[in-house]
This record gives sequence, C-alpha cells and structure tokens, in this order.
Amino acid sequence: MGPNLSALLVAAALLLDALLGEPRRFHPLAGFGRLAAWLEARFNLDGRGHRLHGVAALALLVLPGVALAGWLQQQPGVGALFSALVLYAAIGLQSLHRHAEPVAAALARDDLDAARAGVSMMVSRDTTALDAEGVSRATVESVLENGNDAVFGALFWFLVAGAAGALGYRLVNTLDAMWGYKTPRYRQFGWAAARLDDGLNFVPARLTALSYALLGRTRVALACWRTQAPAWDSPNAGPVMAAGAGALGVRLGGAAVYHGRTEARPALGQGAAPQGGDIARALKLVRHGVLLWLGALAMAALLVWGVDHA
Repeated sequence: MGPNLSALLVAAALLLDALLGEPRRFHPLAGFGRLAAWLEARFNLDGRGHRLHGVAALALLVLPGVALAGWLQQQPGVGALFSALVLYAAIGLQSLHRHAEPVAAALARDDLDAARAGVSMMVSRDTTALDAEGVSRATVESVLENGNDAVFGALFWFLVAGAAGALGYRLVNTLDAMWGYKTPRYRQFGWAAARLDDGLNFVPARLTALSYALLGRTRVALACWRTQAPAWDSPNAGPVMAAGAGALGVRLGGAAVYHGRTEARPALGQGAAPQGGDIARALKLVRHGVLLWLGALAMAALLVWGVDHA
C-alpha cells in the first residue's frame, strides 16, 4: 500500500471517527473482549494457566482475524473500503474525548463523585479516594498513554501492514489491557499478551513521545523522556507519559492504588500538579499529534507523486 492510498485511507478513517465517534452498540472490540473473557475462563481455570496456555489463547484470538484481514485488504475494490473501516474501528480519538471531557466538566462544577466515577472508566487504579488533583492526574495520564494505545499505535501499524497490522495491534493491545496484570491470576497466563504488546508498541510509543515533545515544551519534554522514563515500570508508557507531561508542563506519577496495593510510582514531567483544565490541554496535544502525522503522511504522498511524475 503506497503513501498516496495510505494517506487517503487514514484521512477517511479519521473523518469517520470524527463524524460517527466510537460505535455505541456492537463495537467489534467489545465483542472481542467478551470472547477473550470466555476463552480465558477456560484456558486459565482458577488462575492456574501457564505461559503456554496464554500463548495458545492469544494465538486463537488474534491469528485468524489478522489472516482474514490480510487477505481481504488485498482484494480489488473492497480492499480499500475494508481497510478504512478496520482503521476506523481500531482508532479511538473521539472515544478519548467522550471519556475524558465529562471528567473535566465534573471537576469544573466541583462534582468530585461524578469525576471519580468518570475516571474509573478510564483507569485500572482505585479512584474512590482520589481528590480533585488525583482525578486530574489520572485522567491526564490516561489521555496521554491512550493517545499511543488507541490512536498513534493503530495508525503506525496500519501504515506498516495495512488493516491486518492495525487489527492485530488493537487485538493484542486489548488482551494486554485484560490480561497484562502482575496479579496471581494473570502473572503467567498474561505474560505473552504483555510481552507482545510491549514489542508492538516499542516504535509507535517513541514516535508518540516525539510528537508530544515537538508540539509542547520541546526541550523540557525531551529531558523528561531521557531522565525519567527509564525509571517507569512500563518501557513504553514511560516515554509517552514523561514526554507528554514535560510538553504540558505538569507533574504526573506518584503513588496510586492498584488492586488494593499502593504503588510508589516515579514522578514524571516538570511543573505544577495537573488541574481539571489540563485534561483539555492533554486532549489537544493528542489531536495536534494526529494533525502532525497527517501532515507528514501527506508530504510523503506528495513526494512519491512528484517522483512518479517527474
């Protein structure tokens, strides 16, 4: 798939996302999640599944869909339409807004209970005792990290391998979100999903971090990425959130409660603690990153067109 067609399909998918948003009913990823939960209950009975069980479950859930997508994207006529629709289903730019904006609105009207309820839909940490600052921090972190997971990662793998790449990436990313916890139940069974997700995100996470840095306080963002990201538990979330926090001029990280256990996370970024208004700034950073990628893709398409017609 050449740059010209890629640019058109990416633009079409983003336009569909902007006009239609995330499908409220019958979302393919929601159906996939239910299938994954059903299969996990059988392959990981009572949490006794080993790594090979996790590998087998992942292969059964991901490989058939990726193979079918790889075949369909090559079919004349329907291939381009299918690819645009798959990318539309894979990206979640409007979904980020739909989840984060109500949290910001609740904070603006001092409705902390509603803000906690809203952010609980975005993060896996315990949100019941968060104050306004904690809610703001959790939401900004989620927006920055999911900018990679739900937007830029899918775009990257679409450009690399078309619909099959975008689909495979999002399916693995979904399995990591479901199984990638270091809890007794998932430590062994979820190992394959977590490691594969780390591998698939290695390049796009760093491109996302670079995009954030270029669109904000560049020197600060790059310095935070270089000095703070290595201390973060996730090799990919660290660069994304460190660069994003530095670009925004806020401080993220710090203690958070996961599955009843408090984790002392390193500080990320530089500046004041995030407030409700910083949620909109984080969303804007992701949107501008999408425009940056679209601009780069359009330039590549024009260069190829110019070479072909020279």
